[in-house]
Amino acid sequence: MNSNLQIVILGGGFAGLQAARSLRRANVDLTIIDRRNFHLFQPLLYQVATGELSPANISAPLRALLRKQKNARVLLGEVQVVDLNNKVVCLTDREIAYDYLIVALGSVHHYFGHDDWEKIAPGLKTIENATEIRRQLLGAFEAAERSPNPDEIRDLLTFVIVGGGPTGCELAGAIAEIARHTLKNDFRTINPADARIVLIEPSEYPLDVYAQPLPGKAAQQLQRLGVEVISRTRVTGIHQTHVELLTEGKEQAWRINTRTVLWAAGVKASPIAASLLRQTELTSARGGRIPVQNDTSLQSHPNVFVLGDLASFNHDEKGDLPGLAPVATQMGAHAAKCIIADLNERPRTAFHYRDRGSMAVIGRYSAVGVIGGWKFYGFVAWFLWLAVHLMYITMFRNRMLVLVQWGWTFLTHDRSARLILDGPTPRIPQLAETTGWDNDPAMPHVESTER
Repeated sequence: MNSNLQIVILGGGFAGLQAARSLRRANVDLTIIDRRNFHLFQPLLYQVATGELSPANISAPLRALLRKQKNARVLLGEVQVVDLNNKVVCLTDREIAYDYLIVALGSVHHYFGHDDWEKIAPGLKTIENATEIRRQLLGAFEAAERSPNPDEIRDLLTFVIVGGGPTGCELAGAIAEIARHTLKNDFRTINPADARIVLIEPSEYPLDVYAQPLPGKAAQQLQRLGVEVISRTRVTGIHQTHVELLTEGKEQAWRINTRTVLWAAGVKASPIAASLLRQTELTSARGGRIPVQNDTSLQSHPNVFVLGDLASFNHDEKGDLPGLAPVATQMGAHAAKCIIADLNERPRTAFHYRDRGSMAVIGRYSAVGVIGGWKFYGFVAWFLWLAVHLMYITMFRNRMLVLVQWGWTFLTHDRSARLILDGPTPRIPQLAETTGWDNDPAMPHVESTER
């Protein structure tokens, strides 16, 4: 490295990678720091969790992506501290000074004060999360095949997804397709089609961020796939053998027996946000996000940009921008423009997000979306979703791999990445270990008639 301005980028996600690429012609030295050596295409992570794609299909090595960018280097490391006053980033084994800092470390799962739920109900943010969910899903069918007890089989084949946003709907639809199609001829003792897939949503409809009729259409499409949508209901407890629920307007909690609970109910800012908030004396926004100025920099530190899920950006007085890949990508490009403007002694411009639309897939031929103000659902939305996501996958090789896998799954209903990895063989709890309705008088035997 020479005497050029030192720009440090924390995070190799959508915002960090786009910022680095947008600075490829600038007379600066870039250091991209991430604890993983790859960029992850998160919108397709649920397909890894449900066995349709392999982790390598949606991941690309950061060094390969930046190979031709001579002003950029990649460091594998864990950020411990960011010292804003001294302009230093502290890793576990070294310190790195910066002139400009771009913080794009994303978000983590938010269990709303119940962090103990995370051990039972994994969320979906990382490759490790995806392979763990896949292990639990496939392991449940394997354990049910070995179980001699009908009640045990019923509980093992009950899958509860908490949260009816895009991730929750994607998971619910994919699990329904696995049970009804992919595995239908694979077992001899159980019938995978007997699986019960339950989606818990606190509002009236899933995907309630969209305007009607899309949430209603999403609920209909999920129900056609065999997913039970239980609305106006929140989770009050998650345990190894069941979830406790409370439906709006009801005084008494009820529960569903299950061995597999998946969390898709919320995220919060990366832990680094708390340190930055203390140093800047800013008040955190929703989900622990950091308020930023209209150019995405910190108010008291104009050389520090906070992007993506970590940033609270009030867009045109309409509230915070959502934690979506297009938002992060555009923020990354804008932060780079601001740095280039500083180098050329020009004024910075304000960031304006160009909303090109949003989409959520539910299953085969089923999706909803808004593009250019037009609302789509069903087959048209599903086809557009496929095309858009294929186009935005990072590497050409990965696009081709994903296209081949999608084609194979479409023609055969088979999911070739159905591997159980990185965990013990699923254990079948003995009946005596299971708390049932008869020996738990505190919880009434109420099934999903509340839905």
